[in-house]
Amino acid sequence: MSEDSSVKQGVAAGTSMGAAIVMVTVGIIQFFQGIAAVAENEVFVVGVQYTFKFDLTVWGWIHIVLGVLVAVVGLALFTGAGWARVSAIVVAALSILANFLWLPYYPWWSVLIIALDVVVIWAVSTWKPYSPESHTATR
Repeated sequence: MSEDSSVKQGVAAGTSMGAAIVMVTVGIIQFFQGIAAVAENEVFVVGVQYTFKFDLTVWGWIHIVLGVLVAVVGLALFTGAGWARVSAIVVAALSILANFLWLPYYPWWSVLIIALDVVVIWAVSTWKPYSPESHTATR
């Protein structure tokens, strides 16, 4: 493994652990955002009518379920398991889609979450966890 490659892997590994922290945090905040949408429809201001408009209660439940899913996968990502990495990419992509559709209701929050999800996808997809089989006996 070249020195440049090991530096990139170090950055990717650190960013993946950061991505796990971001996923847990985003999951918790999305969960509470969903509760706010379910509990009180007057919290969010709706501007222009869009084709994909749902009732705020439906959006609330979508965010509650997605928030729990994002947080659980974020916790699993700390293990570095292959299934957790694949799940993190899939869940982050679903979060991007949901927050894109949520743009009319809460644009700044949606753009922030989309950006964080892109970082999560990059970090998880570029990280190759250390395995003893991948290194040779001589260094």
